[in-house]
Amino acid sequence: MTKITYYFRKRRKGANFSVEQIFNDLADRLQNRYVINKKIVPYVSSGFFNRLGNVFSASLSQGDINHVTGDINYVALLLKKGKTISTILDLGILHRTSGLRRRILLDVWFKWPTYRSKWVTVISEATKQDLLKNVNCNPDKIKVIYVPISTSFKRVEKSFNSECPTILQIGSAPNKNLKGLIAASEGVNCKLLIVGKISEDNLELLQNAKIKFENKVEIPFEEVIACYESADLLFFASTFEGFGMPILEAQAVGIPVITSNILSMPEVGGDAAIYVDPNDIIELRKALIIVIENQELRESLVAKGFENVKRFDPDKIALEYEALYEGII
Repeated sequence: MTKITYYFRKRRKGANFSVEQIFNDLADRLQNRYVINKKIVPYVSSGFFNRLGNVFSASLSQGDINHVTGDINYVALLLKKGKTISTILDLGILHRTSGLRRRILLDVWFKWPTYRSKWVTVISEATKQDLLKNVNCNPDKIKVIYVPISTSFKRVEKSFNSECPTILQIGSAPNKNLKGLIAASEGVNCKLLIVGKISEDNLELLQNAKIKFENKVEIPFEEVIACYESADLLFFASTFEGFGMPILEAQAVGIPVITSNILSMPEVGGDAAIYVDPNDIIELRKALIIVIENQELRESLVAKGFENVKRFDPDKIALEYEALYEGII
C-alpha cells in the first residue's frame, strides 16, 4: 500500500487544534486505502534553528506521498518535489508584516514551498487568489479543497432566547473583531460568550459598556461544541479569514450566523448567513437587532444553514484529496 506522510506543526501552548482536526479526520477516512504516517515536527516553529531542525527532520520521514498540512509549509524545502502536496491555509501573515521580514516569509513560507510541491491545496477560492497575487505559478497547480465540517457538530433542537440571547464569539485575536461586537452590542439585552483569551483593552471595554459576558479559555474540543449548542447566534465579523470554520460549525448545530461580507466568508456561508461590513459598527448593530427580533429570518437562516453544510461533507472532501494522491501515484 502507498504510504502517505502527513506533516503537522508542533503545537504552541494555548494554540488550537484546527489543522490537526481536519487532517486527522481525513487520515481516518483514508486509512483503509493508504498507510498513514503522522509526523509532528520536533520543534515549535519559532526562530531560525528550530525551523531548520524541522526541515531536516521532515526530510527523514518521507513517504511515497508527503502532505504538509499547513502553518509549517517551509518543511517542504527538502521533500521530493514530485511527491509533495502543500496545503496553504491563508496568507494572513503577509498582510501583517512588511519590509525584509515580509520578503523572507513570502519566499520561505509560500514561494519556495509552492515551487517544491507537485500540488498546492488551498481552503478557499479567496486564498487561491491571494496566493496568485503573491506567487507567480500556474493557477492549475493550485487546487481549492474546502475544509470539511466535523461530524462532532450535530443538529440541536432549541428555542431562541429573544429576551436575552447568548451571542457566541469564537476567537479573540485582533482579526476576530471582538471590539466590533462589543461596540455593536452595547445597550442590547444580551450575553456574550467569548471563546479565547480577552485582552486587557477589551476587558475594559466590556466593563465600561456594562455588557454581560462569559469567557472560555483553552477549553477542550468537546466544550467548544457545547458552546455552540448553548448559544443563540454566532457573531463572526472577522476582518481577515482564510476560511471561517465557525460559520459552518454554527450552521451544523442550527444557530443563525452573522459574518463578514469580505474574503472567504461569503464563499463559506453561502445564502445561509447575514453579511456585514466588519468595520461598520452601525451595520453590525442593525444585524444583531434584526436577527434577535425577526423569528422568520432566524428560522430561514437555520434551515438554509443545514443545506449549506452539505457542501463540506467530510467524505466528499476525502474523495477530492484521494484524487490528488492517486494522480501522484
